[in-house]
Amino acid sequence: MKRAFAVLFIILAVVTHGSAQSYLKTDIGIKTSIEDTDYEIQFFSPSIVRVLKSPEKSCFTKESLSVIKRPQKTDIDVRLDGKDLILESDELLVTLNMNNGTVSFETSTGKPLLSEKESSAEFTKFIDAGNETYSVSQSFELEKDEAIYGLGILQNGKMVQRDIEVHMVQNNTQDFVPFFQSNKGYGLFWDNYSPTTFSDNKEQTSFSSEVGDGIDYYFMYGKNADGVVAQMRELTGQVPMFPLWTYGYWQSRERYKSQDELVGVVHKYRELGVPLDGIILDWRYWGNNYLWNAMEFLNEEFYNPQKMINDVHNMNAHMIISIWNSFGPHTKPYRELDSINALFDFKTWPESGSFKWPPNPDYPSGVRVYDAYNPAARDIYWKYLNKGIFSLGMDGWWIDSSEPDHFDPKPSDFDNQTYLGSFRKVRNAYPLMTVGGVYKHQREVTSDKRVFILTRSVFAGQQRYGANTWSGDVVASWDALRKQISNGLNLSLCGVPYYNSDIGGFFLWDYQNPLQNADYRELYARWIQFGAFCPMMRSHGTDAPREIYQFGKKGEPIYDAIEKYINLRYSLLPYIYSTSWDVSKNQSTMMRALVMDFPNDKKALNIDDQYLFGKSILVCPVTERMYNENGQADFSTVKERELYLPAGTRWIDFWTGEMLEGGQIITRETPLDIMPLYVKAGSIIPIGPDVQYAEEKPWDNLEIRIYEGADGEFTLYEDENDNYNYEKGMYSTIKFSWEDENKTLTISDRNGSFPGMLAERKFNILIVKPGKMNKMDAEKYDKTIIYKGKRVSVKL
Repeated sequence: MKRAFAVLFIILAVVTHGSAQSYLKTDIGIKTSIEDTDYEIQFFSPSIVRVLKSPEKSCFTKESLSVIKRPQKTDIDVRLDGKDLILESDELLVTLNMNNGTVSFETSTGKPLLSEKESSAEFTKFIDAGNETYSVSQSFELEKDEAIYGLGILQNGKMVQRDIEVHMVQNNTQDFVPFFQSNKGYGLFWDNYSPTTFSDNKEQTSFSSEVGDGIDYYFMYGKNADGVVAQMRELTGQVPMFPLWTYGYWQSRERYKSQDELVGVVHKYRELGVPLDGIILDWRYWGNNYLWNAMEFLNEEFYNPQKMINDVHNMNAHMIISIWNSFGPHTKPYRELDSINALFDFKTWPESGSFKWPPNPDYPSGVRVYDAYNPAARDIYWKYLNKGIFSLGMDGWWIDSSEPDHFDPKPSDFDNQTYLGSFRKVRNAYPLMTVGGVYKHQREVTSDKRVFILTRSVFAGQQRYGANTWSGDVVASWDALRKQISNGLNLSLCGVPYYNSDIGGFFLWDYQNPLQNADYRELYARWIQFGAFCPMMRSHGTDAPREIYQFGKKGEPIYDAIEKYINLRYSLLPYIYSTSWDVSKNQSTMMRALVMDFPNDKKALNIDDQYLFGKSILVCPVTERMYNENGQADFSTVKERELYLPAGTRWIDFWTGEMLEGGQIITRETPLDIMPLYVKAGSIIPIGPDVQYAEEKPWDNLEIRIYEGADGEFTLYEDENDNYNYEKGMYSTIKFSWEDENKTLTISDRNGSFPGMLAERKFNILIVKPGKMNKMDAEKYDKTIIYKGKRVSVKL
């Protein structure tokens, strides 16, 4: 005993260095106490640091729901310099003021990054559903002109998230991720799942959460936006590949009322020759509201669900189906979940057992949300989903109301007990848990079909579960269209790369007879142009159907504009699928805010209506009406849109081949069928064949477009399109490199292989120039190469 005491004394003597304050060095950082607060600083890597604070002797520990990375032993130097305890890795200097407990972060060269506001950690005693805990808050000091991004989907139309206050409780159209990143190259993740307020003003930037046994946040230094995204994914999970077919065009509506109607829509698209890869079945296929989400086809209009799915598949299309996180009282899942006390008691959708609107409170539906935090409840959920739907060959899931819906919330609602404590304590992580449950269970059943989940809500880490988040039931307007752009960009900057919105807006409350309304028809055409350059291109909504033939016929302006962008989407599939591999393999991002590629261009940092799709295509959606005059469509005059070409490169007009210098504001003509698109000089873009669905034709005769003006490269990725063999290395890549000065294209040796891989193919090389910028205008290609997997270099 005396010897152990002597060793402890020596340790403390070493770490105090004569200071009145002491600390303990651990394998991953330090522990100490200052006044009445315990501190722990943990290095997860040389550039990722976790900061923990809690009331003294409270023994705060937490298993994160979002963070799956474990701290790794990192070489750090720990030293006291006066009042400052300094922890230094190869990438970061973390300083803890031993007098007041303030933590600050600098680069290894001493460049300031972020500092806590002095004495700003707050612990306020709080009784949470009968348990003594705390409300917690931490404030930081940002530079005056610093730009920050992230926080999820806010529907506020802002790119830079400064000078705002947001109360974060997941809801239909707002998805909250308590994370932001700075144009200074760092990110901060506030790891708390309770209702949280984010506030930024002239005095401070803070997170304040209703429930927390301690303060828990992660600081990461990625040097740039891509680096921060990569570190957030390193912390919370990497992104699996989606099947190729998910990148085609998707048709949906609220709702197809019979299997004949749904199959008929697919048939109509095939008859018209308009490409389509997916059809979505919305709610009520289970019957009445007391059978809500029964995970069975109990509606007599869906008389043979196996035939319905087979009919869709026989037309070379795919199908996903609406599932919810709640169950009606007459369903089998409800009864089994209730038997293990895994149903919550609060007001959710639908409110009434009757279909009539408004809901009749005399006939409550009795629908209850299930406890997705409970692993046994997730098992039950999947058991019925697998037996009733997945076993029929369903291709994917539309998890609606994954927040979940919680109407007129009362404080007592949050006292509902989950498997992990009160609902209040874990409320915002609900979508992560329910989406994760479906993903994990399907992966256990089969590796032959990739998981694809379309879902309405998101939390940090959800990117690891094969999910694409849509922005909720937005009300259609030009303003709403514009807001969907910054929504997707800020979510992507949180490390969650897959996003889409209801093309055309969900509700059409502001439009009478929308399909005959010139303003709405123009809005829909512009929204579908934007949708063609999102990770998922999906038309959906209520109040009016959205199929292409609802907007006229071939030869009419709206129809032709819609068809043009669906076809354009399919021609870009080799580019899109290769970009998706870059997202999974290299932690890249598909919808790229301009800060990602032009961090030094101050004019680009706060642009909320332009972005890069992949690393080559600048997308400039039209978000104002141009051709609706007094309720009539007037296409006689060509209108214009003002846009900014970021500095540091030249840009080639996708439609004309004209080259322009970056760093300038220009105006671009925007007839109804033109959304301004510019390609970065030095880009190489593969163009796929004309198809009716994604896998109709092999990529054995690709057009390879070269955009001159700079050196560049592109890696073409291919695999079996829909299984997890790529995780075993069964895929191939072909790297294209362009040397601009000597006009030389080099196609490298193919790396890798997979079953069904093309042994030989044509690459039709086209140098884009005015009057010769695509396969429709080119009289001939600059070069056609027969490629057999070996290096080819050609001077053009």
